[in-house]
Amino acid sequence: MSHTENASARDLFGHPKGLTVLFATEMWERFSYFGMASLLVLYLVKYLLLPEQAVHVLGYASVKTALEAVFGPLAPQPLASQIFGFYTGLAYFTPILGGLLADRVFGQRAMAVAGALLMAVGHFMMAFEALLFVALLFLILGIGAFKPNVSTQVGALYAADDPRRLRAYAIYYIGINIGAFLAPLVCGTLGGEVGWHYGFAAAGVGMLIATAIYVLGLRYLPADELHRTRLSEAETAPLTREDRRAIVALLLVCALVTFFWATYDQQSNTLLLWAEDHTDRALDLGVWRGTIPTTWFLALNPLMIFLFTPLLIRLWARQARRRRGMSTLAKLAFAFICVALGNLLLVAAAWNLAPAAKASPLWLLGYFAIVTIGELHLAPVGLALISRLAPPRVLSLMMGVWFATTFPGDVLGGWLGGFWSTLPKAQFFALIGTIAVVAGAAVLALNPVLRATFDEDSR
Repeated sequence: MSHTENASARDLFGHPKGLTVLFATEMWERFSYFGMASLLVLYLVKYLLLPEQAVHVLGYASVKTALEAVFGPLAPQPLASQIFGFYTGLAYFTPILGGLLADRVFGQRAMAVAGALLMAVGHFMMAFEALLFVALLFLILGIGAFKPNVSTQVGALYAADDPRRLRAYAIYYIGINIGAFLAPLVCGTLGGEVGWHYGFAAAGVGMLIATAIYVLGLRYLPADELHRTRLSEAETAPLTREDRRAIVALLLVCALVTFFWATYDQQSNTLLLWAEDHTDRALDLGVWRGTIPTTWFLALNPLMIFLFTPLLIRLWARQARRRRGMSTLAKLAFAFICVALGNLLLVAAAWNLAPAAKASPLWLLGYFAIVTIGELHLAPVGLALISRLAPPRVLSLMMGVWFATTFPGDVLGGWLGGFWSTLPKAQFFALIGTIAVVAGAAVLALNPVLRATFDEDSR
């Protein structure tokens, strides 16, 4: 049998069967991650960090003291925001170490399995109130071991010149968003309506399913690449002046993108509290009346990614053909403006809202529509920018830096979230929107200087 026939036998719908394995694995992993994240702030603010409960949490006094040494006295809500910010930030920072250990010591497969098991244990630990911080540590380490090594295996399924690679990552991204869409509907509903621990346990079950799919599908996955010693000429060549200029430009952009995540990631933090306490969630369908679970609003973002992505791809393609498309930096700046506009919408919702009154859920629908358009102008555009512009010898490092911007961003976002309980809600949304628009203006201000470096048609 020829090599082509062998390849065809292993293919499924025109792609290697390994892509199906990784698609399903990542879908269930993201289900578990976003399921737990959809509950964490509500769980902490409404239950676990209340004085009568917090004293039973192992390490609570030490963690609170350490955070207060930096940020000052913290009531339950600001403390919850800080904990959430550090958790999500570290969850996106540790993959740098996880990828390094896989490349140099353990291999991608072993690290991915170890990470999956650590996460499963962490999710089930969340069902035990005393183990909050131990559970978060397991989850952070697990994500660091799992996430970079599953993602890199997608690319390793294809030859370097295989045109299917780009489509494969698009398919893989769909899996991520299916998991993100289902997570708040399942875990959020169980946790918010039945009991917190049921929601966390559901996230743990999702992670076990992901682990089983991955282990059973190992025969379809690429072999580990360990201790790479033969580097290409491009990877060993000294950095040129253009290379150094590109690195500095990318670092400037990454520094500003920190503010995007600080404002955008309020969705699973303070925005959930707005939905819980200040949004009219009553639903009357005539034959059925009930209350919309708070976490369901978090399903709007992945749902809108499904809806908007093909439309934006067509729009950008048409603009490119007519040579009327926005520059790379203009797209990034537009993402910030969308976050600012989304928060401006919530300023209008909160303006003169009586203390006992509830705002229409349509405000949140509008918010998510606007900020999702912003996300699609930043996340994929930034990844493409790094992959195109970073010199080959530092490409992996610069990609790691791009993802690592989430760490300071979410720590800053946690600090900003602390103002939720002290500022009037309209002022809080105005603060978040102002930070976004100022950072967006700073990105746009770089356009005349860096456009020639960033855009292919200007170099």
